[in-house]
Amino acid sequence: MRGTDTGTYRDGWGVPHLRADSADELARAQGRNAAVDRAWQIEVERHRARGTTAAFLGPAAVPWDRFARQACLEDTARRCMDTLERDDPRTAAWVRAYVDGVNDGLAEGAGRAPEFAAVGLSPGTWRPWTPLAVWLSTHILFAGFPAKFWREAVARRLGPEWVGVFATDGPGTSGSNGWLVTGERTATGAAVIAGDPHRFVEDPGVYQQIRLACPEFDVVGLAVPGVPGIAHFGHTGHVAWAITNAMADYQDLYRERLRRTGPDGTGVEALGPDGWRSAVRRTGTIEVAGAAPVAVEVIETERGPVIVDGPEADAWCAEAADGGDLPDGADGAGTRWAISLRHPPRVRGDLGFGVLPALLRARSAAEVDRALEGWVEPVNVVLAADTAGGTLHRVAGAVPVRHPGNRLRIVPAWDPAHAWRGWYGPMPRARVEGVAVMANQRGIAAPLGVEFAPAHRAARIRELLEESDRWSAGAMAAVHRDTLLASAAPLLALLEDAEAPEGPGGPGQEPGRAARGLRERLLRWDRRMDAGSADAAAFAAVRAGTVRRLADHPLLRPLADLPPLPEVLRPWLALVPRVGYALEHLLVTERLPLADRVGAVRAALEEEAARRAAADGPPARWGDTHRLAPWQALPDGPAGSSGADGGPGPWPGLSGDHDCVQASSSVPGVTDLCFRASAARFVWDLADRENSAWVVPLGASGVPGHPHHRDQLPLWLRCELAPVVTRWDRLAPEPAGPRDAPSDRGEP
Repeated sequence: MRGTDTGTYRDGWGVPHLRADSADELARAQGRNAAVDRAWQIEVERHRARGTTAAFLGPAAVPWDRFARQACLEDTARRCMDTLERDDPRTAAWVRAYVDGVNDGLAEGAGRAPEFAAVGLSPGTWRPWTPLAVWLSTHILFAGFPAKFWREAVARRLGPEWVGVFATDGPGTSGSNGWLVTGERTATGAAVIAGDPHRFVEDPGVYQQIRLACPEFDVVGLAVPGVPGIAHFGHTGHVAWAITNAMADYQDLYRERLRRTGPDGTGVEALGPDGWRSAVRRTGTIEVAGAAPVAVEVIETERGPVIVDGPEADAWCAEAADGGDLPDGADGAGTRWAISLRHPPRVRGDLGFGVLPALLRARSAAEVDRALEGWVEPVNVVLAADTAGGTLHRVAGAVPVRHPGNRLRIVPAWDPAHAWRGWYGPMPRARVEGVAVMANQRGIAAPLGVEFAPAHRAARIRELLEESDRWSAGAMAAVHRDTLLASAAPLLALLEDAEAPEGPGGPGQEPGRAARGLRERLLRWDRRMDAGSADAAAFAAVRAGTVRRLADHPLLRPLADLPPLPEVLRPWLALVPRVGYALEHLLVTERLPLADRVGAVRAALEEEAARRAAADGPPARWGDTHRLAPWQALPDGPAGSSGADGGPGPWPGLSGDHDCVQASSSVPGVTDLCFRASAARFVWDLADRENSAWVVPLGASGVPGHPHHRDQLPLWLRCELAPVVTRWDRLAPEPAGPRDAPSDRGEP
């Protein structure tokens, strides 16, 4: 693999296949490729980690920048890189090689990306810790610590007994499907692993299809642009692995008491278990395009960085302290409230990056298992299988041992009972027998979490896999595309109870003919959320109307006006989305009177029936309103483009729903637009890697207008996958040197 064999190759979809003479040279090549193919994307991520995006995106970016600064994201990444340099210099050198490649390719990549000129941004310089900062920034909200504010509010306003009623995976969390079928259940006698990570869909996509080959290893998988290696989904030819979010709780919020110190009042002390202790304080400035700079104060106590301060903290902490847990003398003049965040990378100075090159070199499920012992952030459930028949099903990551109350709500910083006391271990694992399924349900990670996804996706995947003992890699797309919505059952059950006498209907009266007809259609509905289904659209509309009415119920109305939080954290407190995510529980809980639940469903049914009766043309279909809405740093694109083909117009309609295997999440009661869906789909065949397949929502290129920018979207919409090509003679070598314009590598 020396000489002319090294370099970049492309398949028919523009996927980069990189060859080099050593692992470090390959890391450099991967960094350069990320810079050339995804310059705008990775530079936005670098600035997000530093808290400097407002300098070119304007005032709307200030809330994130303030959070990134106050949460010390870049400083934590520096600490983690220092640990890597000290404890694992080989991996540190590998990361630095990647960074060298990024810096080598950024000027070329920026020249190809029109977004830089659109906002007047010049590419910057990546530092050795920047990939770690990008990883941390991407995952800091992954475990959903803001949900503790919501639980705090529910417990205070409605009572602790209500907290479980709203328990479901809410806004900002990310999930996935994953399944492993052992050789006993496949046509080839070798295992198959398949799945799809559910994340906020971004343009460019958060996952990059890639191949990394050198004398030590040859791996295909899904990389995170800006981060070396293949962390989450990969196939080495000998072993393959995949992950889902374990839904573990490993981030804590502490109620802090602060006071100013020093002759000029610039010092800060925080009240901890050992009394008043010095806190770190520094100030900075957020530059804002088109507006005045914004000052930001960064404070860190012995628990962690302060992320809520001032009047916002007062509103969340003072009421809790009224319970009498504040020590004597801690509420004197000059003291104030704050809320700090404690999470493993900040405490340990480690993200687990030493695992990344170890995964690339793994040749068995046992070696994947050993590598994952060093993993930290985020906490994942992992499936792996190898060509010798070995399998793995385990949790990987760092979870602190602490008081159970830490997992639920904001806890007092000064109470020693809430201090961390080491790390949970050994991590849970399970034997794989025939089939293993992970879909964020309350499974092997149950001891580590509080809220998990409903079991519908996991149960449905297992049900589908039980239909055959001769599975092949090519047949797995049928599982990916399943749209059965099991969570529709409670609403449809109440719809049966909403039956009304015959009558013409009218304002304030029983449902009329249109409502009765719609009700009968929904009760006959096959419960599939297909884009072309008018019945799915009707169900979604009735569901949305039910959500809005329940959110206005007198028992829940106290949650409509909660104390303020920084803007980044506010989505976790929005009542209508919270009711929408927890609708299945709210429709069966006895805490809401049955008559009120039935009444909400009936009123929503009548409203939708009346709207349909008054509408012209054929009934709306689910895909008419359930459209893809990917996040873009520049929402209208560099030239005002936003549609599926890069031009003006709407993005396409989608099948699926949050609890379908084909997960495509909207916010019931707020919008049918889909912000979160499969950020990739894959099938890893352990019999022959060439039979593996994958797809991403848009394409391999991050450059607008490039032939491979959005060419996979039609496949992704149909839940079809493109083949993984591993034969070098079927790939096109890319000419060395700068490329001034996009070039097509041929039709797929």
